[in-house]
Amino acid sequence: MHVTHLQLVDFRSYPALELTLPPGVVTFVGANGQGKTNLLEAIGYLATLGSHRVSTDAPLIREGAERAVIRSRVVRGDRAALAEIEIVTGRANRVRLNRRQLPRPRDLLGLLSVVLFAPEDLAMVKGDPTERRRFLDDLLVARTPRLAGVISDYERVLRQRTTLLRGRGDLRTLDSWDEALARHGAELLAARLGLVDELRPLVAAAYTAVAGSGDLASPTPPAPVGLDYRSSVSPPEGADREALAAAMLSQLAALRPREVERGVTLAGPHRDELMLSISGRAARGYASHGESWSLALALRLASFELLVADDREPVLLLDDVFAELDTHRRRRLAELVAPAEQVLITAAVGADVPAELGGPRFVVETGEVRSVD
Repeated sequence: MHVTHLQLVDFRSYPALELTLPPGVVTFVGANGQGKTNLLEAIGYLATLGSHRVSTDAPLIREGAERAVIRSRVVRGDRAALAEIEIVTGRANRVRLNRRQLPRPRDLLGLLSVVLFAPEDLAMVKGDPTERRRFLDDLLVARTPRLAGVISDYERVLRQRTTLLRGRGDLRTLDSWDEALARHGAELLAARLGLVDELRPLVAAAYTAVAGSGDLASPTPPAPVGLDYRSSVSPPEGADREALAAAMLSQLAALRPREVERGVTLAGPHRDELMLSISGRAARGYASHGESWSLALALRLASFELLVADDREPVLLLDDVFAELDTHRRRRLAELVAPAEQVLITAAVGADVPAELGGPRFVVETGEVRSVD
């Protein structure tokens, strides 16, 4: 899978841009603030309907414009598709596939897969639990796009239930909302638990490859890493979806007096935590800066491996990551990502990108992108 063409209209710093991209490694070099990251952000938005930099769409529209357009041609095997997203101020976004409008933006999910490496990734290790839950949910949707609807339904029910708990509605209806929350929550919880089980060995192997010494073929093992999912509903070991829903209903019933008093929902996937550890200690509190970066990279590399195994080989987006890494980790990351079908890299200094990652280079300056011969 790779992107062959990118067109932007009033997206971020670009009034208009058309760019042809080859498969393989492509590097965009330019000083900070020139628009490099905007290119990767646009491709990431096309794949996920979200930005890794901001939580709302408004900043994506160029100042003074009423809408932004991202249009791209995506090739997978011998098939090509033209995708377009129109981000509109104050209205629902519009999405087209091969020039046909889709009923909902999320119907585009699954066309393009990406794995994004960015300086913000350190928050997956050092940040609060929200960052790690988002990592799991984004990967779930990348692998199984229909789960975007499950997550949306869960969040909708959660908002309504919280509104009731805060005294803005009839508390006698809580039972029906509990059942809906448990139904959607159990499906999301089951998906997360399964994903963590799949990720655990892949993250351990990737961490060894990134952080170990010696050759990648036989690295010296670094400290062991662990992934564990801590649920707020204490599900039985090996529970199926029905058992998870029952456990969540039981927990909600037990917590209801405290929930009514505090006005918040205290049990469910929105309260869960992905526990990351190194040598048995919580990475968030104890990991060094280098260990934290190695673990963040390992999470992304494991995501890539899962998507490849699903026959969804993603485009790799490396947004100014090499500047954050020492020479050892730069070389290891470069060797691990180089075989991907398409790798798009941004760098403020071209020398930061290891020699293993050759290929075409573009200079980005004041919103213009030009090829380097």
